[in-house]
Amino acid sequence: MQDSYTLDKARVRAAFDRAARSYDAAAILQKEVRERMLARLDLIKIEPKTILDAGAGTGHASRALAQLYQGSRVVSLDIAMGMLRQSHITQPWWRKWIEPSPDRVCADIEQLPLAAGSMDFIWSSLAIQWCNDLDTTFAGMSRALRPDGLLMFSTFGPDTLKELRAATAVDSDHVHVSRFIDMHDIGDALVRNGFSSPVLDVEHFVVTYDDVMAVMRDLQAIGARNAAQGRRRGLEGKGFLRDITARYEQFRQEGKLPATFEVVYGHAWKSPDAGLAEGLSPIRMHRRT
Repeated sequence: MQDSYTLDKARVRAAFDRAARSYDAAAILQKEVRERMLARLDLIKIEPKTILDAGAGTGHASRALAQLYQGSRVVSLDIAMGMLRQSHITQPWWRKWIEPSPDRVCADIEQLPLAAGSMDFIWSSLAIQWCNDLDTTFAGMSRALRPDGLLMFSTFGPDTLKELRAATAVDSDHVHVSRFIDMHDIGDALVRNGFSSPVLDVEHFVVTYDDVMAVMRDLQAIGARNAAQGRRRGLEGKGFLRDITARYEQFRQEGKLPATFEVVYGHAWKSPDAGLAEGLSPIRMHRRT
């Protein structure tokens, strides 16, 4: 059911298309989160043959995963064709000769166009916050994974942009900051949709700026524009910008304005029982040695 926070996917796609060229220069937090997720893979022993990078952006994670799991097939999927084109441009020329390029698919991760059981590993870094229905998203990922396949993801939690949310509350009739889902609700959604043993944790990052407009410019540069159905249509007036600037000042510390980002990390395994009719359980045969 739609509400004022429901995302307009056409607007999301257009925003990321426009931001494709500026994304890498501005996506400092996204790079840091990606590197921390890759480091976590050192503790997880998997040998995937097929990998989906869901919300691949400009392709840095796809290339890192292909290098980490050599011989695997990596599929880079993103809602914005501009991002996928940019991922080809930013791939070093010498790698194009010695390493296979990831397959590129332009699609919405809420509607994965993949065969059931076709993936061993699904990776998604800071992308599922752009989904309207987390149950639909996780159900699709569960369907695409083989039994015992791994899902690893990061997304933004409710404290994200809390300063901007408070500052824009001066206009309570419109949505100015997206709604983000709590870690515990994410865990519940994983279990509902065929995943077992979910592990989730939270980390907070604070990025500092000189002024409010710098916050806005950074968000636009990575494509994070307001796409909620309840957003104000048309340009904001000077009075609104003046008001949010004044309200944001209450958060200034040591001469800088903070922008908080709550990052939720998670991973879970597709249950081998997922997809079975209610009341049925698999029979597992063990070879006697």
